[in-house]
Amino acid sequence: MPTAHLTLDPSFTVGAVNRRLFGSFVEHLGRCVYDGIYEPGHATADENGFREDVLDLVRELGVSTIRYPGGNFVSGFRWEDSVGPRAERPKRLDLAWHSTESNQVGLEEFSVWLEKAGSDLMYAVNLGTRGVQEALDVLEYSNIRSGTKLSDERVANGRVEPYDVRMWCLGNEMDGPWQLGHRSADDYGKLASQTAKAMRQVDPSLELVVCGSSSAHMPTFGSWERTVLEHTYDDVDFISCHAYYEEKGGDTGSFLASAVDMDHFIESVVATADHVKAVRGSDKTINISFDEWNVWYIDRYHSIDKIEGLDNWPEAPRLLEDVYSVADAVVFGSLLISLLNHADRVTSASLAQLVNVIAPIMTEPGGDAWRQTTFYPFSVTSRLASGTALSVKLASDTYETKDYGTVNVVDAAATFDGATGSVFLVNRSQTEPATVTIDARALGSVSTATALTLADDDINAANTLADQNRVGLSANDTLVFADGTISITLPPVSWTAVSLG
Repeated sequence: MPTAHLTLDPSFTVGAVNRRLFGSFVEHLGRCVYDGIYEPGHATADENGFREDVLDLVRELGVSTIRYPGGNFVSGFRWEDSVGPRAERPKRLDLAWHSTESNQVGLEEFSVWLEKAGSDLMYAVNLGTRGVQEALDVLEYSNIRSGTKLSDERVANGRVEPYDVRMWCLGNEMDGPWQLGHRSADDYGKLASQTAKAMRQVDPSLELVVCGSSSAHMPTFGSWERTVLEHTYDDVDFISCHAYYEEKGGDTGSFLASAVDMDHFIESVVATADHVKAVRGSDKTINISFDEWNVWYIDRYHSIDKIEGLDNWPEAPRLLEDVYSVADAVVFGSLLISLLNHADRVTSASLAQLVNVIAPIMTEPGGDAWRQTTFYPFSVTSRLASGTALSVKLASDTYETKDYGTVNVVDAAATFDGATGSVFLVNRSQTEPATVTIDARALGSVSTATALTLADDDINAANTLADQNRVGLSANDTLVFADGTISITLPPVSWTAVSLG
């Protein structure tokens, strides 16, 4: 039986846990918006056409900032199409996902939805087919109170108070050849710098995110970050990271260790950003917005879902509707562990995406909304992780993987707010339970501990329309807490949250 030991000490910390770590992402892609958050004919729809059953799940999930409206979609998006009277909004071709966009939900409607969901907006501007002026236009429309052409248009459209959007993404995945308006790092860096400077002339307090690499496996990774930051270091606050993981070739062992790759990705970007900082002699630190992350079976999209044809541009097609297994949820939970273990530099993150499209929440038109397996690690981590991420001293048995070499069987992260704490654990063994001991004596006042575990005898088990509660959380009754030390047994291929009080 594998074993692991970890020590928790509030004197050894990573950094404060920013609520923005628990953000998500809504893109005009597939059924994320239409038939997802918005379905006017649904029995639970409110006066604005938003599904209340979905809103209930979003609030339960505990998402903070939501990135919108893309994604690849944003690089061909004309923001002004999606404001004003709905009857006058044009339909447009969405080249990113080979679909038709109706523009029935835009900035105005989504802001209403965000208020009901209790989340903040992170808005992405189009730097693919557009540029500085269009970014200034949507900023004026959104954030200027009144007295100008575009701010007065917002008021006339029914929104008197500004949207006051604080966080802005300067384009999306501009390193990717698939992206409309794809540019070299040098060309994108210049455009992003110009856009950021112009937006700060309107409001110097804006928080701006410049595009990093769309994957750590892009051929330009590293050099892209360096070049872009050489142009934009003084102009922005964050550089983005994007990463998706899937099981390939039946290699479950490597898949379960995906967070090792995320760790390396984050640490490489931090090193590159700090190199630029040192060369410039700057006292400013650039943080990471990990604003796309998830398990995504992208190979299925390319082989099955991809829409093609000159006359084939459907509205809200079923795209990227991955059904997540127990194994997927365990990997998902381990990616959250990676984010927490880098909380000093990853201060914003967006789970991609929120509803239907590679999402923790699924819906059926006219029917139910339900939780995927990945819903549970996110909702519990969002609820429990607070205060400061601790620098966990972890010793674990190891195993060999094809992709990442020798890795720990058990991975862990922990947080503490001075009174309560949490520990998040994964067991990557496919065959054996793991016994973990946690030395929590240094936490002092902590005197109680409970645990929830996600596991199943069938690691491919999933929640579906027909069986919506097949997989869930169970109390882990193996936990023993005595004299400040916790012992707990983790089932094979499992994710566990320990709550300390």
